[in-house]
Amino acid sequence: MKNTIFSSLTRIADMDRVPYVTQRLPRSEWSSGDYVEAEVIGVPSELYKIEDPAGNMVPVVAGDIVVGAFGDREATLEGVGSFRAIRDHKMHALTSAGLFGAFTSLSPFMPDPLSLNYVGHVTRHEKKVTMQDFAIQANQHRFNVPTIVLVGTSMSAGKTLTGQWVVRELSKRGLKVIAAKLTGAGRLRDILSFKKCGASEIFDFVDAGLPSTVVSEEEYRAALLPLLSMIDEHNPDFLVAEAGASPLEPYNGDVAIEEVGKNIKCSILCASDAYAVVGVQQAFGLNIDLVAGPAANTTAGIDLVKKLTGLPAVNILDEHSAHEFRELLEQKLSL
Repeated sequence: MKNTIFSSLTRIADMDRVPYVTQRLPRSEWSSGDYVEAEVIGVPSELYKIEDPAGNMVPVVAGDIVVGAFGDREATLEGVGSFRAIRDHKMHALTSAGLFGAFTSLSPFMPDPLSLNYVGHVTRHEKKVTMQDFAIQANQHRFNVPTIVLVGTSMSAGKTLTGQWVVRELSKRGLKVIAAKLTGAGRLRDILSFKKCGASEIFDFVDAGLPSTVVSEEEYRAALLPLLSMIDEHNPDFLVAEAGASPLEPYNGDVAIEEVGKNIKCSILCASDAYAVVGVQQAFGLNIDLVAGPAANTTAGIDLVKKLTGLPAVNILDEHSAHEFRELLEQKLSL
């Protein structure tokens, strides 16, 4: 019997407890969010690991079966791929969370991706099982939670690290903090880190039934509104909301910020460099309160951000600068 690994995209579902049948379906019936089985093939690289529903990284080898979901990814620094690009049932794990598709563009600095063969769709009663079957539902759409929003100039710009710092600062004051990742490609370990820093609850778009937020604006908005309503029902003092990637990438970051809207009390831009800050300012028009990330790694970077944009920048890893961050939060959030 082959070893079966359930990826973290299955954490909202019940396939580990309730029986299902694997069935090959014609391409015309494939959709983003479909749960599928895939067999590991190829020569293992350092990417031959799958994140399980608890956030653990599980090594896989040829012959193992992985349960994940079809979807799309458009990562600026790593790779671009889609389930629509799958040919002859050959595909890849676009992320370790079990996001399945075929890479169409891959950074030369990336190891060989985890290669897979499509085995079939997860079905019950001749009907395919999808992430949307387990998505958060809401009878009414309401969101009135004071929010600290974190956006980036690209992936790997320091959003998660900065979010951890904010969550820690607020929770140690006795405040109830919920942390959420509103856009990106499904991966659990980022929001798990918020939980470890003191967030009372954690959510992301996977809870809303999306494998990634590279979907149409209409589909994303329909998933986001119940998610925000669920967060509101938990009645937190603050929401720390990370918008994965940048607002200008096709992850619907602009829609997320629009829907959070008037509830934003503090906006932190995590930037790769000072010139990227200028780009976001001019192209997106977001009212930014603070710059963090690699752009603020040194005093030279901080000075350049100030010179080019007039915005304050703080290196949160520098204990001598941390008080500036605290003072900003206290001011913006009326702590």
